[in-house]
Amino acid sequence: MSTINVDLDTIESTTSQALQAHGAAPWIADSVAHAVRVAEGYGNRICGLYYLESYCAQLQTGRVLGNVEPAVSQPKPGSVKVDAKRGFAQPAFSRGLPLALAAADTNGIASLAICHAHTCTSLGYFTEQISRAGYIAIGVTNASACVSPPGGTQAVLGTNPFSMSVPAEDGGIAMHFDQSTSAIALGKITMAAAAGQSIPLGWGVDAQGQPTTDPNAVIKGGSLVSAGGYKGYGFGLMVEILAAAFTDGTTSTQLEPLKKPAGAPHNLGQTYIIIDPTNVAGQGFWQRMQAIQEVINVQPGARLPGANKAQQAVVELEHKVWQQAQALAQASPVEV
Repeated sequence: MSTINVDLDTIESTTSQALQAHGAAPWIADSVAHAVRVAEGYGNRICGLYYLESYCAQLQTGRVLGNVEPAVSQPKPGSVKVDAKRGFAQPAFSRGLPLALAAADTNGIASLAICHAHTCTSLGYFTEQISRAGYIAIGVTNASACVSPPGGTQAVLGTNPFSMSVPAEDGGIAMHFDQSTSAIALGKITMAAAAGQSIPLGWGVDAQGQPTTDPNAVIKGGSLVSAGGYKGYGFGLMVEILAAAFTDGTTSTQLEPLKKPAGAPHNLGQTYIIIDPTNVAGQGFWQRMQAIQEVINVQPGARLPGANKAQQAVVELEHKVWQQAQALAQASPVEV
């Protein structure tokens, strides 16, 4: 497999050019491109350039709208709602975040609901932003059904991820994790299938509900399984309720495959819970956080999730992935 090293600035600018060439307004293209940049900088290939072709195709078919202005409202003092209007989640989040942070500052806690949006890809991209502003953040979203319930054979939930980020007293991030409630992300299965590789037992089952190491058996008639069995299944249902029911969004079984070029809009919801860390304990919060960190950090090899995570300035990409991105950026511009 041939690879090439590309810096993040070039990845971001090329992504923005590609999105604009396929119908996205400049500010919206820049917002999505920054999320792609961050994903690639963290080595999160599934949420980076891996999605660019899909974004461009769906802009052209109208499955996602690239020129809509999100509508921000405040139904209650501690609740902020953003109607993405079938557009991208990233610009909708950016429009609603300042009001949501102000609501959390006033009330101690607030919710930010992104409604009728395209897939947000990486939830951690959003919860990190909240924590860098000094707040605890919990985020959830759902996805197309690919996870069967324990004892069942039919998919009823998506990978349904949730993320949590915690600020550090001196700025930055003290703790951060972003994980699916399925045993593995669906992208890992599809990438293994494309590469002709097997998968570990425990990632998915075939159409008869039997564990399998064949990724194609999972994709064609089978399903993923929840992480930790019933425990992960419970978390997946919790995410489904907060992401779909709370935002009036599409449920996992109603959603067509995320990367399908044409079809019904994703109409997904994302819910973020934003908490002022010092609202109850005052400065005691930071003291307790320090105590938690110390008992973990004293153990060689142990750390808080996300601690010391850093962006790479230059990343290694597959040649074909980068060539595709460049080709998309060089397409004839579409009228916005």
